[in-house]
Amino acid sequence: MNQPENILQERLKAHSHTFHKVVDFNPAKEKLIHLDFANDNEELFKIDVTDTEKFSSYINKKLEKDKAKFAIGGYNEQRGLYERSKIFDALTLGEEPRRLHLGIDIWGEEGTKVYAPLGGLVHSYAYNKSFGDYGATLILLHQLDTVTFYTLYGHLSLDDIAKATEFQYIIRGHIIGHFGKPEENGNWPPHLHFQIIKDIRTYKGDYPGVCKVSEANKYLGNCPDPDLILNMMQYA
Repeated sequence: MNQPENILQERLKAHSHTFHKVVDFNPAKEKLIHLDFANDNEELFKIDVTDTEKFSSYINKKLEKDKAKFAIGGYNEQRGLYERSKIFDALTLGEEPRRLHLGIDIWGEEGTKVYAPLGGLVHSYAYNKSFGDYGATLILLHQLDTVTFYTLYGHLSLDDIAKATEFQYIIRGHIIGHFGKPEENGNWPPHLHFQIIKDIRTYKGDYPGVCKVSEANKYLGNCPDPDLILNMMQYA
């Protein structure tokens, strides 16, 4: 008998109190803000997001203004900013580009520590170095009450994946990475792209973090809301 499609979400909700923090954030003492990169955000029209330095300055000013440690958001968000990179556009003229974000982004300081929220194995890792791509990427394999799934960590530092070994066991709370600098994170302002994946198919060190809007149901069904693990959006 096939398991219901929402079995993973049910397991994640049931274990939400057991997950380790993915980044060091204390809601009792620190501030978190929501960062909106949706198409209707008129502020984005005023900055050149293709210029990584200017893009970083925009985010840093947001954090400084609100005295926030991190900015967060982006799941199921349609983003025009992906026009900054050819990897999200069609190879064939007239084909639909990819614009719908499938993970949650946590924006903060370069070098910020990233922790494993639960135990698992290193599934794969890669340096996706094209402009606008993930840069240094790590994927972990987990099992929760017999349900198998994956977590993807994009925009890490190269040193992090240089130390990784496939099938290495990672314990809950282990430091698995750091926010990479733009030169090694795909030329983005420092941040973490965190994504949950049910079925990773044959992908290694990579999986789409942005999909075509016409394929939203397919990809959102395979990539549930990352806040089921992060438990951070309630503070933004």
